[in-house]
Formats: sequence, C-alpha cells, structure tokens
Amino acid sequence: MPAEIRQALRHYQVMSVVVGVMLLLLVGVAMPLQYVGHRPQMADIVSVVHGLLYIVYLLAAARLARLARFTISQLAAVVCAGFLPFLAFYVEWQTSRRIRATWAASGQLEPHG
Repeated sequence: MPAEIRQALRHYQVMSVVVGVMLLLLVGVAMPLQYVGHRPQMADIVSVVHGLLYIVYLLAAARLARLARFTISQLAAVVCAGFLPFLAFYVEWQTSRRIRATWAASGQLEPHG
C-alpha cells in the first residue's frame, strides 16, 4: 500500500474514533445532563468540540476517499458515521478492512510499520 494511502487511512481511523467517542459523550452524557439534569454547560462545550472535530474528520475522510477512490455510497456512509452514534466505529472498521483487502488482492500490501 502506498505510504500516502496508509497515512490517510491512519488519520481517518484516528479521527473516526475521536469523533465517535465525542458523539457518544454528547448523546450519552451531555444531552441527558442538559435535558434531565437542567445543566446545559457540558452540552454547550461538547457540541462545539464535536462539531469542530467532525470538520477535521470530514477532511480526513475526503482525503482518504480521493486516494482510495470511494464510491458515492461509501462516501455517504463515512459522512453519516460522524453524526449517528456507534456508526463511526463500524464504518471505520468496514472501510479499513475494505481498503486493506483491496491492496492485499493487488499484491501491493506492505507490512504494518
């Protein structure tokens, strides 16, 4: 696998996990605190941080999509993964698996390093 794709994949993987965790924190902790506990402070902060990190995630995904030549449906799944809880982890796993399998099938997969 070319170094540029490997680097783009790693950046996407990291951002996917970060955005997924932030979304779970927002939906699972901050929003209940806001609506049930009447404490909006955490939601105010976490929602802004998640939004900013989602933009970075989209940039990482766009770079990987360009290099790995994603289809429209693959790109749509990656975009949706940043705003549907738990989907980020599944889509990241599927995307990484598909890219590695594609390169392995072409005989150009280099060992991790």
